[in-house]
Amino acid sequence: MAAKERAWCVVVPHHPTGARLARHRLADDLADVVPPTLLADLIAVLAELVGNAVRHARPLPGGVVRVAWRLRPSVDGPRIQLRVTDGGASTGPRIRTANPDAADGRGLHIVAGLATRWGVERDGLGQRVWAEFDPAPAPRPDLVPAG
Repeated sequence: MAAKERAWCVVVPHHPTGARLARHRLADDLADVVPPTLLADLIAVLAELVGNAVRHARPLPGGVVRVAWRLRPSVDGPRIQLRVTDGGASTGPRIRTANPDAADGRGLHIVAGLATRWGVERDGLGQRVWAEFDPAPAPRPDLVPAG
């Protein structure tokens, strides 16, 4: 799917409904631009990042969370970066070891498993958690099993 470089930025409430609003906006903006399997991964990661911002961080001024995504075309397919900016927390996001019976604690494992890479940037106003998705390499004909 051919695409040109594009970027979006939306503000959602620092409330559980913020994750739903962000998911729907992302799906609307990228449904015709990225493959469905990539879109599903993007939606899952964005929901997790916004949900974490709402549960664990302070809001930005105005009681909001800023959500942004950027699409960059490449020969192999689109490269996508998601960013969620909030007012920060006393401790930054980190992958935890969750007990099998725990109701939470697995979200950043999902982010790390679906995204190519992820990280956190802090400044005087808060923190930005980002996740990047590189296109899957095209299958090489010389590596496809015969059959």
